[in-house]
Amino acid sequence: MGGLMRRTVFLSMFVAITLTSQAQYLLPITKDEPTKQFYTTLDIDFAAKSPVNLLLDLQTSLTWLNCRKLKSLSLLRLVTCQSSTCKSIPGNGCDGKTCLYRQPTPLGVTPVVTTGRVVQDRATVSKASLPRFTFSCAEEKRLQGLAPQLAGVLGLSPGQFPFWRQVTSAFNIIPKFALCLPSSGTGHFYVGGANYYRIPPFNGGSNPVPMTLTPLKNIGSGNYLLSVQSIYVGGSPLSLSPNLLEGGAKLSTVVPYTVLQTDIYNALARSFTQKATKIGMFEAPGHAPFTDCFDEGASSRNKRGLKNVPVIEIGMPGRAGEVKWSFHGENTVVRVMETVICLAFVDGGKKPKESMVIGTHQLQDYMIDFDFSTTLMAFSDSLLLHNTSCSTWPSRK
Repeated sequence: MGGLMRRTVFLSMFVAITLTSQAQYLLPITKDEPTKQFYTTLDIDFAAKSPVNLLLDLQTSLTWLNCRKLKSLSLLRLVTCQSSTCKSIPGNGCDGKTCLYRQPTPLGVTPVVTTGRVVQDRATVSKASLPRFTFSCAEEKRLQGLAPQLAGVLGLSPGQFPFWRQVTSAFNIIPKFALCLPSSGTGHFYVGGANYYRIPPFNGGSNPVPMTLTPLKNIGSGNYLLSVQSIYVGGSPLSLSPNLLEGGAKLSTVVPYTVLQTDIYNALARSFTQKATKIGMFEAPGHAPFTDCFDEGASSRNKRGLKNVPVIEIGMPGRAGEVKWSFHGENTVVRVMETVICLAFVDGGKKPKESMVIGTHQLQDYMIDFDFSTTLMAFSDSLLLHNTSCSTWPSRK
């Protein structure tokens, strides 16, 4: 069932080659451990090379940053209200002749919205010049909540002006990007299509890492949504009311741990606890924000270094039936004390805006590819199952 899905993904990998020769643009991904925020470093201001660190956000439409972090403000070109660029930006407005962008913060329960001027400058991506990078200037106070080294937010939404779309449009390459979020060290952010799904050549060769396809749902919403058919713990399906899964699952690069509607969380935690105690784990007091924690007891790490805990799977539609996204020990639990681990999921309440938001702890060390030529998402097995990770994954030279 999944074999056709896994083979099909490799066909799309070569589509970009027909548009530009082996086109691929690569940026680093760094994790700020205290805040659990993931960011990349981008050179703006082509002449002066002003590197800025920007939070990766799958919901932000237009990149925004504190422009005072740039070395030369005089090189910024103001975008006018009457330009086609301004008219195409969601949330646009005017200040006399200057285009404005209403900037929603990606952090916090209640988003704060302020307004900044829309500008353009050159940017450098994998040593290539992006001649007209459009972004917005933010006030210093807008950076509250971001890690100290961050200058703003890199927009990666499915909209018209996210960073990845500006790059693919400028260089005429297939509209796709991929993220490999590291649990530590430096991960990879790929824009465009190329052969980057290969396991490091430990034995003198290299093999394609298995990838699975599932359709993106309702991308016009501005979110990356996946249809969810079922949830499994240790191979057993949870007994859930179908309406709880109707909204699907939203992917987030700013939410640190997956948030579930209360009924979904309770069913997941109950099943996980039952299976965990059977393998020698003991329930322990909660550690905020986690409520279900365990003393590892007789449980141990397996040969791959993963914690021997129940596997959590999300069942989603594929081309030939249901496909499963499996989360193993390193992505299902988090260590809070030397011998105590907690279920790395959070109860989001009875009536949250979204029933499921998949957070970064679950996304770490997976290759995740968004292809807008097909509106499909491809996801790998956990790279830890292949004795590698996003931080040791080889970058394409």
